[in-house]
Amino acid sequence: MSTTEPQDNSIQSVEQLLAHALAMENEAVERYEMLADQMETHNNPEVAALFRKLAEIEKLHVDNVNGLSDGHTLPHIAPWEYAWQTPESPEAPSASADGLHYMMHPYHAIAMALEAERKGVAFYERLADQAGREDVRKIARELCETEREHVTLLEGWLGRFQAPPKGWSEDADPPLPQE
Repeated sequence: MSTTEPQDNSIQSVEQLLAHALAMENEAVERYEMLADQMETHNNPEVAALFRKLAEIEKLHVDNVNGLSDGHTLPHIAPWEYAWQTPESPEAPSASADGLHYMMHPYHAIAMALEAERKGVAFYERLADQAGREDVRKIARELCETEREHVTLLEGWLGRFQAPPKGWSEDADPPLPQE
């Protein structure tokens, strides 16, 4: 079973789906903002700006899910009750991802975001295939399409950057931990 696959088809209603979607998008916003703050702290303004842009795009996704939620009462879902099997939502960029480094390049940031978006697509695709109710499948397909558009956007962005050369993370004077 994939780590982004719904557990036992536990999303049984549109309200549960929208609550999951809202949690995914909000976590992505928070993570991108945190990553931007880290890059600013390490004087990497280009990547910080890129993470801020990604957070703004995710905020548009939050607005979209909030719009879809009009007229629905979304349930509170405890973090350990989400229908994904990872500690974080499928779409949240992993702060422990390979390549996360204070000297990372825009290429790395976009690749990290692209991986997260692809996980979001996979989550919604599986749900659209497995859901027992047509209204849940319909909304899952809509959310999946939004994520696919974001994947396409990021693939285009990634194409504008070359992978950094070997040794990109070498620093003759690395920062020291603060006591």
